[in-house]
Amino acid sequence: MKRLINLTPSRGGRWLLGGLPFALLAILYIVQSNQRLLDNSNDRLLPSFASMGESFAKLATEVNVRTGDLPLWTDTFASLERLLAGVLISALIGLTVGLLTGGLPLLRAKLSPLITVLSLIPPMAILPILFIAFGTGELAKIALIVIGITPFLIRDLQNQALRLPDEQLIKAQTLGTSSWQVLTRVLLPQLTPRLLSATRLALGSAWLFLIAAEAIAAQDGLGYRIFLVRRYLAMDVILPYVAWITLLAFLLDRLLVTISTRAFPWYHAEESQS
Repeated sequence: MKRLINLTPSRGGRWLLGGLPFALLAILYIVQSNQRLLDNSNDRLLPSFASMGESFAKLATEVNVRTGDLPLWTDTFASLERLLAGVLISALIGLTVGLLTGGLPLLRAKLSPLITVLSLIPPMAILPILFIAFGTGELAKIALIVIGITPFLIRDLQNQALRLPDEQLIKAQTLGTSSWQVLTRVLLPQLTPRLLSATRLALGSAWLFLIAAEAIAAQDGLGYRIFLVRRYLAMDVILPYVAWITLLAFLLDRLLVTISTRAFPWYHAEESQS
């Protein structure tokens, strides 16, 4: 008799087991929605899938009379532009500082306490400061994402650098490499795939900071739209937007996975063996 810990589902079984919770949640929602709509046809808390689909299609295909654009796509492109800018800046800073602090003990001793303190500051608490310093434009929103996830990336990459075998550094120095060559030829190639993994983990926080910033001060964006219609209790718009954000986050996550597996297959081979 096989033990439970040794049972591995087939590929089709994984899809079935993975989709089962979603199916159960959908059934539960439909039952609760139908019950509330039977009791009150004007109930807005749990709209039907039909009404949500209709509202979503309207936002995607009908031009806004006031602005002359398609709300869904305008909001999506605005949010993605802010998110990608913030994440790319954070990744660049995280890789640079993580590489230097992970490879240079003197720099690590000087900067690590500061990075640790910065990572403990709640980014949402300094959002008003960012709006005062940078105004309510794009810079403040992007800065919030950068401040929110950069310390995490730095610490993760620094720890990854410190976990590398000392033998690699010793052999490299024995062959006559300089400190710069050790950083760029030994540490950098091994930290780059880890950067993609850490960025995947930070995407959820990046979305959170983006939505919060757009909710407070923006004229477009997914977070702006959600908080704009909340005053009307328009759950038929809010719920599809939340699902849309989730789908975008999933696609970005899969994109990072694809880039990582194709660019650094050796890294994922080591992961599967560990």
